[in-house]
Amino acid sequence: MTEGTKSTGKVARPQKATSGPVKFYLVAYNALSAAGWAYVLALIVIHVFNLDGQSPSGVLEQPKATGLFSRLPLLKNATGSTIYANLPEWLKPVYARATTAHARAGFVTTFVQSFAILEVVHAALGWVRSPVATTAMQVASRLWLVWGILDQFPSVHTNPLFASMVFAWSFTEVIRYTFYAFNLLGYNPRFLLWLRYTTFYILYPIGAGSEAFLMFATLPLESSPIESLKAGGPWTLSDYGRGVLFAIWWPGLYVMYTYMIKQRRKVFGPAMGPKSKRA
Repeated sequence: MTEGTKSTGKVARPQKATSGPVKFYLVAYNALSAAGWAYVLALIVIHVFNLDGQSPSGVLEQPKATGLFSRLPLLKNATGSTIYANLPEWLKPVYARATTAHARAGFVTTFVQSFAILEVVHAALGWVRSPVATTAMQVASRLWLVWGILDQFPSVHTNPLFASMVFAWSFTEVIRYTFYAFNLLGYNPRFLLWLRYTTFYILYPIGAGSEAFLMFATLPLESSPIESLKAGGPWTLSDYGRGVLFAIWWPGLYVMYTYMIKQRRKVFGPAMGPKSKRA
């Protein structure tokens, strides 16, 4: 889970006693991070909607999405075909291009996301008001997706949920890092404050849901985990671990989602505008 506490003001909040060099570094870090994620966002949007005319535009008869949809009966029609077959014609090319988004944005996404490990260092050094354990968990969840799932399972590279996940990540991070950079410079744009505490309503379920189902798509198809345990089937210890993570992702999503709603109320209040002292 990713957009959680990152959207609540617990990450990259500078200490009041931040020295000049440290403040300069944090401004540069946040500005460069915002630029990096803006580039990732641009890549995803341009590719999925073929804004530069370089993305494949043909409709795929059966996009290879690593068997994800074949595991979800609710996404099949009466004849057994996937939901893709029932999409409106105008949406099919968008879906098809989403299945090839990793080829265009996968490396850049991994590269930009990996630099978030520095946020754990910032918290450990006391440069930001963020609990080290909380920051480490948030960063680890993202690194798990890019290095533990996408890097280890090439089959999910053609999963359309990669595009939706990265879209949610990049949109969120552009807002977050831009807000922090301005905040460090002594500015508190009300529009950025509103975006930071509002966009999670849509982006967090998209991002966290895509993350969960990308993990789900890596699990063996041959048998259920219980059957595999009884008969010594194809499930490995790693498979069981990803299955457990998939199961706990959903209560975690609920906890973080409701927490963010509470944080938003603290910032905006029930009937008043943003409280500048919390910005």
